[in-house]
Amino acid sequence: MIELGGGIFLDNFECIESGKLIIVKKIVGNYTKNISGKIEEFNKITISVNEENGYKINVNVKANKEFSAEGEKENLFFALNDALEGITTQIDQ
Repeated sequence: MIELGGGIFLDNFECIESGKLIIVKKIVGNYTKNISGKIEEFNKITISVNEENGYKINVNVKANKEFSAEGEKENLFFALNDALEGITTQIDQ
């Protein structure tokens, strides 16, 4: 597991090539900043990836409530975006 700081954890991302990982970190950092500003008592966000048939991303946010979402696409960045947008949509409701 990779810990980025600020309660951000990436699980199974060790297998992702370094160029893609840099972009993943930037995307996750931006979303986390947005998410932590919208909810009370933000504790941590854990994002896991499974690479079987494309990419399956699971996101779990622990705060005053718990949120989870997933995205599955052939493209890593689209799957990540779908999962993080799912969290944002839940928070905005």
